[in-house]
This record gives sequence, structure tokens and C-alpha cells, in this order.
Amino acid sequence: MRLTTLCYIEKDGAYLMLHRTKKENDQSHDKWLGIGGKFEENESPEECMLREVKEETGLTLTDYAFRGIVTFISDKYETEYMHLFSASEYEGEIRECDEGTLEWIPKEEVLDKNIWEGDRLFLMRLDDSRDFFSLKLVYQGDKLTEWKFWSP
Repeated sequence: MRLTTLCYIEKDGAYLMLHRTKKENDQSHDKWLGIGGKFEENESPEECMLREVKEETGLTLTDYAFRGIVTFISDKYETEYMHLFSASEYEGEIRECDEGTLEWIPKEEVLDKNIWEGDRLFLMRLDDSRDFFSLKLVYQGDKLTEWKFWSP
């Protein structure tokens, strides 16, 4: 089981996205994602997300929201529980990332990028509602075969 965070930083109608092209043996190679990574020992979801954003972008978030939990079930990869955040304010300057290229992508173009099929579901939810949610995604290989949303 893997615990991760992912944050979509928004500015002027665009998300800061990472095009993952630099890591060896990366299950998300050539995909576009938000900013995030794996928990370190004793971290809360917020601590992990803030650390990962700082490490990958150089930015310090000053306004963010915990938006949901996404459960990934796969026949190819270990089960992952991703803690999803959005952010709208930050301090600092973006720096080069050692995992790929950082780029501001207009929100209306994000779904046209090479993203995971299930990411489309929660990205639409990020724009439609501020409600906290849980989403379960089931993959066979890289193909999404089942999904279900829950909202309080």
C-alpha cells in the first residue's frame, strides 16, 4: 500500500502541471500530473503535500484546501491512497524540477493532455464543486475499468 499526495496549484485559469519525463521506471512516465509524491515517515497529508510542492517547484503554498481521497486499485501497481489538494496562493519562484517539466496549462486544455483516465474524473470534480469527496478507481493495466464517487 502506498500513501501519496497530489496538489493542483491554480493561477489565472491554469493549473501548474508536471510533465513526467525524467525518472527511470516511472509508472507515470510521459503523463501530465499535479504536484505531489509519497509520504515520509510520520507525515500528515498536509505536511507531505507542502514538502512535495516545495521540493518539486520551489513554491511555498499559503492557501490550499484538502479536496478528497482517491483510491487506486490496479492489477499492475500496488494499491495507492492519494490525498488530493488544490491551492490558489503561494510565495516564491518556480524552479526546475528533477522529475520533468513544469508548465502552466490552461484548465480547458488539461483534459487534452496525456493524463491518467481516472484523473479526468477528479479534475472535473475540482472545478465543479468545493465539496470533499472520495473516489475509487480500478485499473486493469493502464485502462480504467471501474470507478465510484462518494461525497459526505
